[in-house]
Amino acid sequence: MLTTSYVSTFSGNRFYPLEPRIDRVAIEDIAHGLAYQCRFNGQTCEFYSVAQHSLVVSALVPPPLRLAALLHDAAEAYLGDMVKPLKVLLPEFGVIEEKVSAIIADTFGLDFSVYGPIKRADLIALATEKRDLMPHSVERWAYLDGIAVLPDTIVPMSPGAAKHAFLDEFERLSTAASRLSAAG
Repeated sequence: MLTTSYVSTFSGNRFYPLEPRIDRVAIEDIAHGLAYQCRFNGQTCEFYSVAQHSLVVSALVPPPLRLAALLHDAAEAYLGDMVKPLKVLLPEFGVIEEKVSAIIADTFGLDFSVYGPIKRADLIALATEKRDLMPHSVERWAYLDGIAVLPDTIVPMSPGAAKHAFLDEFERLSTAASRLSAAG
């Protein structure tokens, strides 16, 4: 029997997965959760966090989309990073993930509907991660056909370094967005 209907976050907030809501969306919880989650269910040659992945994706999109790109996987801080084959088998998970993403978008004033460039950047990051972090995964992933990898090799960060870099980038992008809003 489930005795607790929520998940406690790093800073003590509560996430209610059965009725997707979050007491208080905190960037600290998002950064911490993403920094301490390994991509690909940990099946990499070195620890590589979702936070670092988000930094890569953010760097690949035009400046107006960078904050949304940085937070494109923020729901995973609350839900975990489910591997694609399982997501396909569990469509209700996708529904919950969309609700959590909407809460995050609303909190930070983001529009995730302009997703094309972010998705393309996500695929470029994915192809590069597969090359650099999954050397034994030599099979073809059809959805990566035609996606060019980045020229530089990914050097994984520690969780603490990834969290710090994620928070710094969030602050930089938020400040830039605020200045742009005030000027417009």
